[in-house]
Amino acid sequence: MEIRMRLRSLFLWDICFQAKYGFYFLYAVLTGIYVSILFALPENWQEKVATILIFSDPAAMGLFFMGAIVLFEKNQHTPCAFAVSPVRPMEYIIAKTGSLSVISLVVAAILGLAANVAHLYIVLFGTVISSVVFTLLGMIIATKISSLNQFILWTVPIEIACFVPAVLHVFKITPAWFRYYPANVCMDLVSGRIPPAAGSFIAIGWMAVLFALSKYSVLKMWRSTGGAKL
Repeated sequence: MEIRMRLRSLFLWDICFQAKYGFYFLYAVLTGIYVSILFALPENWQEKVATILIFSDPAAMGLFFMGAIVLFEKNQHTPCAFAVSPVRPMEYIIAKTGSLSVISLVVAAILGLAANVAHLYIVLFGTVISSVVFTLLGMIIATKISSLNQFILWTVPIEIACFVPAVLHVFKITPAWFRYYPANVCMDLVSGRIPPAAGSFIAIGWMAVLFALSKYSVLKMWRSTGGAKL
C-alpha cells in the first residue's frame, strides 16, 4: 500500500511538473503541426511518415527532455530530499517513465488515427515500449551531467545510433540481421508489425539492462551533492 501511494504521488507530481513547464502545451502545438503535415501528404505516404514522426518525437521525448527535468530537480536540490525519503530509485524511475509515456501515448494515438494506420494497438504498444527505452537512456545520461549543453552532446551519439538504423529499417534498406537490433524492434512495433521473437527477447533484455543502469545512476545521483546550471 505504501509503495502504491508513493508511486501515485510521484506520478502526479511529475504530471504537475510537466504541465507547469509547458510540456502539454508544447505537444498540443506539435501534434497540430504533425497532423497538418500528414493531411498535406499523399495518402500512400501518410502511414510511413506517421511511423517516423511517432518514433522520432513522442516515443523519444524522454531522451530529449529528461536532461531538463533532472537538471531542474538538481537545481532545487530535490535529489537530496529523495536521498533521505522512503522513495526508492525504482519508484522514481517508474513514475518518470510512466508520466512521459502518457504524453507519448496520446500523441501517437492522434497521429495514428490521422494517418489511419493499421493495427493501431500494436503501434501504441510499440510507442510505450520505445518511450520507456528512450526515457531510461535519457535518465542515465541526465544523472551524470551538470548542464543542458552536456546533455545535448551526450545524446547526439544515441540519437544517431537509434534513429538512423530505425529509419533505414522502415524503408527496408538494412541487412536482414538488423531486424534484431533493439531500435529496429521498437520501430517494427511502432510500424504496426510484430517483430521476430529473437528480436523481442533481445529488446526485453536491453530494457532490463537499462532499468538496472538507471537504478544505479539515480541512486548515485541521490548520494551526491551540489547543484547544476542550465
